[in-house]
Amino acid sequence: MAWRDSRKNRSRLLLFMSSIVLGIAALVAVYSFKANLQRDIDEQAKTLTGADLIVESRRPLSPAVKALLDTLGNERALERNFVSMVYFIKGEGSRLVQIRALQGNYPFYGTIETLPAAAGKSFKTGRKALVDQTLMLQYQAKPGDSIKIGSLSFAIEGSLESVPGQTGLASTVTPVVYIPLEYLQETGLTQLGSRIQSRYLYKYKTAAAVDSDLKRHRKFLDKEQLSTETVATKKESTGRAFKNLNQFLALSGFIALLLGCIGVGTSIQVYIKEKLSTIATLRCLGLNASEAFLIYLIQVGVIGLLGAFVGAFLGTALQFLLPVVLKDFIPLELSIGISWSAIGQGLATGLIISVLFALPSLISVRNISPLNAIRASFEAVKPKRDLLKWLVYLLIMGFIYGFTYLQMNDAIQAIAFVLGILLAFLLLLGQAQVLMFAVRKLIPERMAYVWRQGFANLYRPNNQTMVLSLAIGLSTMFIVTLYLVQGVLLNKVEVSGEGTKSNMVLFDIQPAQKEPLAKLLQANHLPVLGQVPIVTMRIIEINGKTAEQYGDTTSAKDAKKSIVNAFKGEVRATYQQKPRATEKITAGNWTGTTAEGGTVFISLENGYAERLNIRIGDSIVFDVQGMPVKTKVGSLRSVDWNTVQPNFRVVFPSGVLEEAPQFYVFMTHVAAAEKSAQLQADVLKQFPNVSIVNLDMIIKTIDNLLNKINFVIRFMAGFSMATGWIVLLSSVMSSKGQRLKESVLLRTMGASRKQILTITGLEYLILGFIATAAGIILAVLGSWALAVFALKGNYAPEILPLIVFLVLIPLLVMFTGLYSSRSVLNHPPLEILRKES
Repeated sequence: MAWRDSRKNRSRLLLFMSSIVLGIAALVAVYSFKANLQRDIDEQAKTLTGADLIVESRRPLSPAVKALLDTLGNERALERNFVSMVYFIKGEGSRLVQIRALQGNYPFYGTIETLPAAAGKSFKTGRKALVDQTLMLQYQAKPGDSIKIGSLSFAIEGSLESVPGQTGLASTVTPVVYIPLEYLQETGLTQLGSRIQSRYLYKYKTAAAVDSDLKRHRKFLDKEQLSTETVATKKESTGRAFKNLNQFLALSGFIALLLGCIGVGTSIQVYIKEKLSTIATLRCLGLNASEAFLIYLIQVGVIGLLGAFVGAFLGTALQFLLPVVLKDFIPLELSIGISWSAIGQGLATGLIISVLFALPSLISVRNISPLNAIRASFEAVKPKRDLLKWLVYLLIMGFIYGFTYLQMNDAIQAIAFVLGILLAFLLLLGQAQVLMFAVRKLIPERMAYVWRQGFANLYRPNNQTMVLSLAIGLSTMFIVTLYLVQGVLLNKVEVSGEGTKSNMVLFDIQPAQKEPLAKLLQANHLPVLGQVPIVTMRIIEINGKTAEQYGDTTSAKDAKKSIVNAFKGEVRATYQQKPRATEKITAGNWTGTTAEGGTVFISLENGYAERLNIRIGDSIVFDVQGMPVKTKVGSLRSVDWNTVQPNFRVVFPSGVLEEAPQFYVFMTHVAAAEKSAQLQADVLKQFPNVSIVNLDMIIKTIDNLLNKINFVIRFMAGFSMATGWIVLLSSVMSSKGQRLKESVLLRTMGASRKQILTITGLEYLILGFIATAAGIILAVLGSWALAVFALKGNYAPEILPLIVFLVLIPLLVMFTGLYSSRSVLNHPPLEILRKES
């Protein structure tokens, strides 16, 4: 019976199937990508690491540590890396880059890919350098040209194509330049203030030997505040790094699937309504309620499974595109293969959602009695309250929560996601109810006939107001939210305006360079907007406890790890008499000056204090260049990190650090790009150790970064847009029968083609406009919440793009509605009535 009953309605059921195809395709593609990525991470972990063991340090090593490190591994290499300026002599351009000074045959696994290929090894044989290919193109440099790093010139041996473990995105933010380690000291860049990280790289014959050495020396390495990385930890950290990406991709696909679920539910609701007389007739012929339910359940299940099969096939093909889309985010060669587990998950998900979202309509089939065959012709059937239907709604919410939790692995985030969708769902339903009530009550009697008819279609029996409000509103909300969040991310960087705001920062200035550099700025008619001293130090005690007393962090909680990691890292602090304009005291009292021999009250940034679980009155002992300094926390500050000037987690009062070894940061404002380039060249020639951060360069870099991220977001949002349009088309076509009868009656009564087009167009245009406006309002509220509470950024959405959305989406809805009604206009009324009968 399920097969026979479907013969006349298969095109309708195929529309229902199409609603879930793209959602399943997105999920299968994401699941396949995730499985392939994890397999490749497991297989290429050695290439990502480049060594079996890496020991990292940010400070000079003690003789005992040096002696130990010389005994590790069967083959050794050393890399020192730091951020500095590089000057292209031929092009006379300069850029902040990451310098990597290398000694030895690293990487032991994988290769540094260069052009020409031999440059990856030959650059170590003299005063030569490998320069990132994007920099080579930007400054039109070629092999054989020269660059200046510090006070030393290097010949460019080749362009750097790729480095083990580095993504294209990382090279965009901080391009890499390799030089031989033996020339590092001669550059003059190893001065006070230079944040040089040393990486000791080891190759072992067996993995067991790595574990054995780490187990034997772990406590000593932790005591000396050295961090380690192995192939196993690299594998774990890389998988963790891609966790958020996989969550985003899966949730994007899931939202497309949820939109498809709306299409499933609404299509089946209209389908079952039109089947009421057929079901009642079958009941008269002896069919019981459970059999009637099973007939349509089988139809839904089979069509849902077919849709899942099509979606799984498309998703398997689609996964070949994902590595291309995500190439800048992946630090390894991704191999593509069929993931049967992903296909299985897609098929199961498709079948479950098809049945689950169709059940509220299918359950009503059980309540259709034989008497409805007579009664339905003149009396509407009043639905009874059915507790089973409410149980199904709970199951739907449970399914959405369960799926979201599997992606996020966080109960609070999953609940927030589900509540957000539920709230949006209820608000859109409320908006649809208000629209129908307002139209019914407020349409004036004297309004033109076609306008009154178009408005009346919004509340007449078998109207599509609820269905399309949900489909259009949710689709619009998701797409516009993505767009607005992109703008929030971009606005996280505060662009300096004219006048006295700084747009250039010069750092690593030595005390002897302070006065000459200030004179250079004045000679170029540039203001010195700030001279900030910076003192490098380490924490050695917090509330009387050392790092060893806090214990091992291997199985520690995040809070404890943050405290222990604070002992390992360097602290860059400053001293000042009063808070800056970018700072605000949130707790305690600010102390600007410390008397000789008095208690040193410092100020901590809120987030830093929270991570270290430090409160007002707690004590911290710092090692300031070998001298212990005891302090107490006197105040906590909020800091605006979005400004282009130095901000600090730790601020000392004056009278404590003035005699400590220190360096300086200058701020200035350069109006013209040409003047900025000339200033950088002049500074680099006279003060090669001084690095410069140019706001214009930061904006361009972040813009480039966000463009790549936005492309990924738009790619995944495309599934939601396409699914939203299919759901819209499906919803419109589902009630096509009712609209055909109304339009045929109008044509029989003498309505012209133009009048019918106007009535239909007005209905869909008004509905599309109201639903789109509701979706945009929800998107604005949602993106505001994300900006304020999650991203901690300024929220100032652009109005013009919202207006474009408000115009384009209703027009798309209107043209879709007109397209579905074309058969009424292209055929005579009698022909259509014969087909319907």
